[in-house]
Amino acid sequence: MLLLQPPEVRDLDVFTRMPERWRRKGRRSAWADANRGGAPVDSFLEGPVFDAAGNLYVTDIPWGRVFRIDPAGEWDLVSEFDGEPNGMKFADERTLIITDYKNGLMALDVVSGALKPYLERRNSERFRGVNDLVFDSRGNLYFTDQGQSGMHEPAGRVFRLTPEGRLDLLLSNVPSPNGVVLSPDERVLFVAATRGNCVWRAPLMPDGSATKVGQFFTSYGPSGPDGLAMDEAGRLLVANPGLGYVWVLNHRAEPVIVLRSTEGMSLTNLAFGGPLRTVLYCTESTTGTILRTALDVPGMKAHAAQASEA
Repeated sequence: MLLLQPPEVRDLDVFTRMPERWRRKGRRSAWADANRGGAPVDSFLEGPVFDAAGNLYVTDIPWGRVFRIDPAGEWDLVSEFDGEPNGMKFADERTLIITDYKNGLMALDVVSGALKPYLERRNSERFRGVNDLVFDSRGNLYFTDQGQSGMHEPAGRVFRLTPEGRLDLLLSNVPSPNGVVLSPDERVLFVAATRGNCVWRAPLMPDGSATKVGQFFTSYGPSGPDGLAMDEAGRLLVANPGLGYVWVLNHRAEPVIVLRSTEGMSLTNLAFGGPLRTVLYCTESTTGTILRTALDVPGMKAHAAQASEA
């Protein structure tokens, strides 16, 4: 009988840190009052995503900012607005779709810095607080609506927005849905349930509905899984704030690699970069640091919206 082997453990390296000129030191924000116990935060980084030129984009939730980091690690402010931006994905070569806790889905032109609504409400009702997103190869956009849900109120939601503009509710009972990613064949949707300290596995039927949803991976500690990524071998990568880990899981949810933060304990999100998409970049949110390491399998190529997008 094949027994579980101990995972390889390695440390992440520092790629770049937020420059001092961009840090909002000693200042409180409404977001931090609700989500960080009222402590002042100079930044809280999330939403890493790469453009075709190899630039890395990240959000700063409490201060409503989007930054661009070039391959040399130099930072540039793309946009600052009245919002709480979290996850981001490119809809085309210059348009980022952003899950914004305050405003719903927003569209940012990274060349001009212009921002406009993409999907603010559902049937005139505001979202609870959208968090993360992923496109499939057909242009469907899956996104999580986390709000303040948790074990006390497992009412977080997962939606799919079709290229024709139809909005489908796939899940409505998740304790804090956060990161979201598709399997390589797009037949399974994985959702991080942060307050449940686990990752859900949602098989997708041919008609697009989810069925036989189950718990795929169980973590531990003070804060559960956050951002997710998928590599071409079908391994699921899970950022786990509270532990400062990235779990690299095989198809049986067994950890085969554990990546450890060398800066802080709040590893929140992941993106594959580099010419071959074999370098994993991670946001360490409490220190404003981007960490990275080279892996042996490329990450899945990111898809974008189709021409008939909503």
